Amino acid sequence: MAITLTENAADRVQSFLKNRGKGVGLRLGVKTHGCSGMAYVMEFADEVDEHDSVFESHGVKLIVDPKSLVYLDGTEMDFTKEGLNEGFKFSNPNETGSCGCGESFTV
Repeated sequence: MAITLTENAADRVQSFLKNRGKGVGLRLGVKTHGCSGMAYVMEFADEVDEHDSVFESHGVKLIVDPKSLVYLDGTEMDFTKEGLNEGFKFSNPNETGSCGCGESFTV
């Protein structure tokens, strides 16, 4: 099982953590949301729970709870800029579909 960041995404997360002044890494998860059923959730992590899985990619720790890991296994997170829009983009081999607006996905 693995979850990775591209170099661009790692640079962006490290920048956010530095500006924040604290944190052990980035917590990734999924929640029930949207018309397709699930959405990605990201937040800074100040600690690692005993049941969490921790992956390191380009110097950034990615922390995932056991329930989310099933849906995120094999995912690569990138940071992209497209015109005036910028943000994190997920490449998840477990996705079987997504909604038209891109806010949610199905597995």
